[in-house]
This record gives sequence, C-alpha cells and structure tokens, in this order.
Amino acid sequence: MLIIKGKHRRPSKAVRVATLAGVAGAAVAVPLMGATSASAASVATWDKVAQCESGGNWSINTGNGYYGGLQFSNSSWAAAGGTKYAPRADLATKSQQIAAAERLLALQGPGAWSCAGAGGLTSGGPSPDLNTSAPVTKSAPAKSDAAVKRTPAAPKHESAPAAPKKNQGHGNYTVKAGDTLAKIAKAHGTHWKAVYAANKSVIGGNPNLIFPGQKLNV
Repeated sequence: MLIIKGKHRRPSKAVRVATLAGVAGAAVAVPLMGATSASAASVATWDKVAQCESGGNWSINTGNGYYGGLQFSNSSWAAAGGTKYAPRADLATKSQQIAAAERLLALQGPGAWSCAGAGGLTSGGPSPDLNTSAPVTKSAPAKSDAAVKRTPAAPKHESAPAAPKKNQGHGNYTVKAGDTLAKIAKAHGTHWKAVYAANKSVIGGNPNLIFPGQKLNV
C-alpha cells in the first residue's frame, strides 16, 4: 500500500483510512485512491498554492529536497507519475507539474500541501485544462547561402584631388627638360638670381624647381 511521505507528508483522511483498511484487509479503501474529477482544482487555484509554496517559481530548486512550483519531493513526484514528464518537478513544465499534482491531490487530498489553505485548495474543484506536452524549442531560421557568403563591400576610395597646375607664365623662354635657372641664365648672359627674381611669381618659392613648359622672362 502506497504511503507518501516528505514535504507532502501530512496524509489526508482518505490516505489514513486507506492505510487502516489495508491493515484490516478491507477493500473499501480502493475507491478513495482513484483520481476522479471530484479530486481536482483549477489552474488559478494551483497558481495560488504555488505562490505560497515557492513564490510562484515553477522551476525552483533551492537544494532543500523539494522542487518546482508546488514543491514536490522526489518520492511524491514519482508516486504521482511525474517522472514520465521529467526526473524532477523543477524540470517539468507548469502544466506537467499541475497534472502530477492532480494525481497527488486524488491520492492524498489537499493536506499534502501546507499551503492548501492559503491557495483555497480543495478536492472538489473543476478539472484544469492542461497541455502536458513538452515545450518545443524553436530553432533559429537557417541563413541562406547568399546571406552567409555575402561580405561587406570594400569601401570606395575617392581619388585624391589633382595637384594644382603650376603657373606656366608668359615669358619669352620655354623651359625644356634638364633646364636649370643657372643654365638658362648662362645661356642668356645673366645671373640665375636675376632670372629667378623676374619669374618668382611663376617659379614659386623654390628656385631649384622649374618645370618643362613654363615660360620665363629672360
């Protein structure tokens, strides 16, 4: 004969009667152990019980030997058939825990929970509408080949602005490749400084830097 102990340790009158009847060899205890619609409670009621038992945390595991929102011990979880959902109550869904609690309620009555009074738990409530199937974890959509292979486009490099054109001048002598101010001045019987002074606006600040095509006054 099943006697469930643990947190849900205060057996209801039905369990006590069943135990005594088992000792006496009577069969009247059998109907008391069956789960019927008379031994049920609404989801809202179970929520209130869980709020009192665990603060409403359906996946709680503090290491004290009681698990889930309704604080099942492992023995009471197994006795209520909860192991078909998960090894421990805290690993099961809320609906699965309530489904097991419904069976425990039928076996032990509301006295199995110390918070039965706070939650208004009785054996005569409506059967809850439960979905005890395991939750389906949605996988992230696969990336298309185009999305995987696409790489950021290389930034477009803007071309550097063209160097400003040198002042070509309007003089009587056109600079040729290999010319220097000294060579030009010697060819015209003057000094390079005089040529530079006359063409400073064309040559710029460096007298050693002249360009083919410039027209200098000599």
